[in-house]
Amino acid sequence: MTMDDLPAVMKIERTTFPADAWSESMMRGELNDQPRTRYYVVACVGDAIVGYGGLAAAADQADIQTIAVLAGHRRSGIGAALMDALLAEAARRDTEAVFLEVRSDNEPAQAMYERFGFERLGVRRRYYEDGTDAITMVKKLDGRGDGA
Repeated sequence: MTMDDLPAVMKIERTTFPADAWSESMMRGELNDQPRTRYYVVACVGDAIVGYGGLAAAADQADIQTIAVLAGHRRSGIGAALMDALLAEAARRDTEAVFLEVRSDNEPAQAMYERFGFERLGVRRRYYEDGTDAITMVKKLDGRGDGA
């Protein structure tokens, strides 16, 4: 992802997370930390950006910062491809574990994360602006550099 991608990414951000959308300045801050501690990717169908994801990595841990796919393109493998790219980067950076938070009411995302081997770690009560809990999840990487 580059700064040039921000208009399309921010449109997806606001559509996907209306109550919890990051501001453009927050997203710019994330991109400014690439490649040092951040890794952001976009998914395109033709010339259109239809999804994006981001990873923060430091020392032996990484966090999936965000992942989103436009509603009309969900369940087509785009979210899985984004997750594959983020986990591959975490492995490339020799992280031992990848963490994320997911809304407790977002069952499709939870199911996808579980398919990728993420396990529930705990709950952050009233984490989101609207009072919804966040489920924290972790995936341990095996250290072979492939994220398996």
